[in-house]
Parts: sequence; C-alpha cells; structure tokens
Amino acid sequence: MRDLGRLAGHLASGATTLCRCWKLTRRDGVSMGFTDHDRDLSLADVTFKASTGLDAAAVQSSTGLSVDNSQAVGALSDLGLDEVDIRSGRYDGAEVLAWLVNWRDVSQNVLQFRGHLGEIRRSGGVFEAELRGLAEALNQPQGRAYHKNCSAVLGDLACGFDVSDPGYSIETSAPAGRGSFTLEGLADFDERWFEKGVFRVLDGAAAGLSGIIRYDRYQGAERVVGLWADLPVEVATGDLVRLEAGCDKRVETCRLKFHNFLNYQGFPHIPGEDWAMSYPSRAGVNDGGSLT
Repeated sequence: MRDLGRLAGHLASGATTLCRCWKLTRRDGVSMGFTDHDRDLSLADVTFKASTGLDAAAVQSSTGLSVDNSQAVGALSDLGLDEVDIRSGRYDGAEVLAWLVNWRDVSQNVLQFRGHLGEIRRSGGVFEAELRGLAEALNQPQGRAYHKNCSAVLGDLACGFDVSDPGYSIETSAPAGRGSFTLEGLADFDERWFEKGVFRVLDGAAAGLSGIIRYDRYQGAERVVGLWADLPVEVATGDLVRLEAGCDKRVETCRLKFHNFLNYQGFPHIPGEDWAMSYPSRAGVNDGGSLT
C-alpha cells in the first residue's frame, strides 16, 4: 500500500532517506527489479536489487503532449543484464516503471515514470539506456503513403497472407554461422524464393532472433542463404531455423507468387513522375517510372 501523505511529510521535513526503484519487464515476460540504494528492497511483490553502479537522470514531466524522456546509466554486471541479450534485442521496447521510495519505509513511495526502453548504447561493460515515456507513442508518423508498391508487411493484418501455408516456409537445421548459411532441404523451392524473406532461429542460444534474407542462391549443388546483417548471437550447428518466403512488394509478385492480389496495399496504376511532367510526343512510354 502507498502512503502518499506520509511521503509528502517526509519530503517536507528536509532530512530525507530517498532512493529510486526500477522494474524492468521484457516483451518475453522476464522481469527484474533494481535500485540505487545500497541494499535490496521489496516493493509491489518485487525484490529490487541494490546496484551501486546505477545512476539515472531526474524524471521530468509536463502537461500537454510533449514527450517526457529520461535515461539510466549503469554497469551490466551490477544489474544482472547480459550484454549478449542487449545486443540480441531482448530488451528492446521493455516496459519500465520507476518509483521514488523512502527506503526506511517502502510504503512511502510514488510512481514517477512509466514507459519503455528506447535506444541502448553500451561499451566497456557499461550501458546507457533511454527511457521513453508513454507520450512517445504520439511521436510516430500516422497515415499511409500512396505509391506503386505494396505498403504492407508480408503476413500482417493488412496483407492477410499466412506464411505458414505449405510451400511458403520451411524449418530445417542450420550450420554454425551468423550471416551466411549453407542449408539442405531447399531443393523444392525456386532459387531466390526466400530472398527478402525472414530467417528465424527457433532454438539454441540465438532462439528468438531473426534477420532479413539478402540473397538465396545456388552455389554449385548447395543452397546458400545470406542475411543483410549478421545475427548478434552465433547460430550453433544443428539449431532449428525457419525460412519464410520473401516479397519484393511488386504487384506481379503478389498476384503470381502469393495469389493475394485482392489484399494488395499498393497503387500499381498511380501516375509517376514521368506522367506528371510529360508532354505530347510520339516516342517513349509513360509507364509510371522515374525520370531520373
């Protein structure tokens, strides 16, 4: 139970025993608590572990629609945070709750901040994390762009296509690697079938990680798949991976490869720059392409 009245009296006394407590909840459900006090505290059914290596800027709030952000700095070992997990993106978008607490009586507390982790920078065993407030969601672009190619992501609600349909994904064991893999069992798929698709790791140390497929080609009798960016954790030999078919957003691909033209989210007949700047001429074709 919170006792705001007694906390207000404690703050007015001028001699305070205050600390900050943070609760971090990752998107996979893993939660942890930590504090800048010198001993562990228990609050809201969470144990907040002491961390002398943690510091945080003051949390500021204001009226209106401005975005209130803060930051936290600390040592990875002190917080129990693993640098590999941070590089793997397991803390991206994690929910953060921050309290101001009287450590002599933890019932005297006030929730000062609620938001999510933003950009995380790390070096030499130290991290600096941006804390983004709830108003950050209002700082996102709204509406849609009108252009020739599809604006949907393959498999999302706008697209409506199920990538688990037979012939559009495959699960197979992978060799060790981070960015390039020689895979077996892809002989039934056309070359480049998975290009621009998703490479997902299903088990092992890299489980949950994914990457966009840059190329999918034959190299002699072998099938080689490469990613645009190396995975932050190496895939071990025998780890199970899943490949999902790629989409280049063209109307021909939607119609012929996925048979999903009714859900196409682009505008294939929208006039292009060449049409807007055209003039009467017997030569040339105004096909909607760029003039440059």
